[in-house]
Amino acid sequence: MKNGWCTRFLKAFTKCCQETGLLMVVKCRRENTALKDCLVGYYSDPLFYEECKTEYLKQREEYRATGIKKKRQKFPSNV
Repeated sequence: MKNGWCTRFLKAFTKCCQETGLLMVVKCRRENTALKDCLVGYYSDPLFYEECKTEYLKQREEYRATGIKKKRQKFPSNV
């Protein structure tokens, strides 16, 4: 699961939205549903939850010690 992040569903949804414009709400339902189903799989996975929790606690500890926020990872907009 790691590193996949539902990339193929995200790409399909992004492409559909870019090609469709304002009608994306209606025309991209299938792609949106597939993306949501994939993401729900991640959110309900206990190992993924623990990995996120560990990362969060590590960043919180670092912030409390230094007072400096860690920069957020930026994702490309043209996925």
